[in-house]
Order: sequence, then C-alpha cells, then structure tokens
Amino acid sequence: MKIEYLKLYSSNLEKQKEFYGDLLGLAIKSKSEKSFQVQIGYSVLEFEEKERATNYHIAFHIPARQEEQALEWLLQRTMILKDGDDSIVDFPGWKAKSVYFYDADKNIVEFISRRHYFQEESNLFSEKSIVGISEIGLATDDVEEKFRFLNSNCGLQKFTGDYERFCATGDDEGLFIVINKNMKDWIPTGDKAFASPFKIMFSVEQASYQVGFQNDRLELL
Repeated sequence: MKIEYLKLYSSNLEKQKEFYGDLLGLAIKSKSEKSFQVQIGYSVLEFEEKERATNYHIAFHIPARQEEQALEWLLQRTMILKDGDDSIVDFPGWKAKSVYFYDADKNIVEFISRRHYFQEESNLFSEKSIVGISEIGLATDDVEEKFRFLNSNCGLQKFTGDYERFCATGDDEGLFIVINKNMKDWIPTGDKAFASPFKIMFSVEQASYQVGFQNDRLELL
C-alpha cells in the first residue's frame, strides 16, 4: 500500500506551513489562503484550514537504520517525544525503530525506519532523506468494521492486531493504524485519540483508491 496523497485539517495553517516548510525544510508544493501542500518524498501531504480541528497521528518513512541520524537532525529543530526515557522506540515485531515529535498542531508525527525497507543511499540525513508517508492513524468506535471496509473495498490485509483495540491494516509500505478511541490512546504520549477526518489516495499493486473518513465513517471517493 503506497500512500500517494493525504489531506488533513488544521486550525493553525500558517504555523503548520512554517513548521513543515521552514523548520523541516520540506518543499511547499502549492498554497492558498485556506490550504497548502507539502512534498513528503513520493507523497503529497495537504493541510486545509478548519476551525477546531482535532489531532492526528501520521508517520513518515525514513531510510533503514537511520533513526540515530534522524534523531540528531530533529533535535536541532524540535523537541522529541520520548517513551519513558527512550528517544528511539523499538518495534522488534515490525523490524522497525521510530522517533516521535509534535508538529505545530500537536499532531503526533513519527519517523519510522524499517530494517528491511528503503535502504539508505547516504550516511547523511536531511529533509531529502524522508521517503514518503508511511501511516495514518484512524481512531474509531469500531475497529473491526473499519478493517472489513478496507479489506473488502481495497484488498488490504491485517498487518497486526486483534480487531478490538488495535488493527494495523496494510503492509510495510503503508498502514492504517486503526485504534479503538475508547480503549486506546496514541503512543508514546498517551494523547487522546479523536476520529479526525481525512482524505487519502493510495495504490495497491496496480489499483488506485481514494478513501474519505468523516464522522467515524469510511467511504470510497
């Protein structure tokens, strides 16, 4: 599952544009009074202005085994969200390590480095090293329902989880992190999860899909 486009909503559009464009140094692809798009590797991330937008969890791929370099790069720009005393969070079952931070909207953003994916081309880390969007968090009242929708309409498979509290849906290249918002919060901070709306475009093998999430409902667009 390759995430090619993701649209989120922001109550702090100008600060978000400064964060992604000026602080992280990512290319602003287009902008208007009500929205802007930023290039994230092979993906496009769009923010549209919305009053009282609620928070998200999103993740970006970085090259294999570059979590230490990414951590040092981020420490020069923003605060790191730790898991206890750990600045780098290990996911041995996923063969991955992650670093977390807030953007200007206090969305929880993750850099994830998978051991067997996206081999590094350079020892140096910069904004140009970010490969693409890896994950979007989907907080809901019904985890199994959302999995069944993505499975039956888009052919996505369960990556890991139990259908009750948590079900990562997709594959190493791209995932919906589906959680029960009444039973689970976002790691590593424990921030409350909201059913925040989004629009997404992704491809699975040769097929492309557009999906919207709003009012705790998924639909094909």
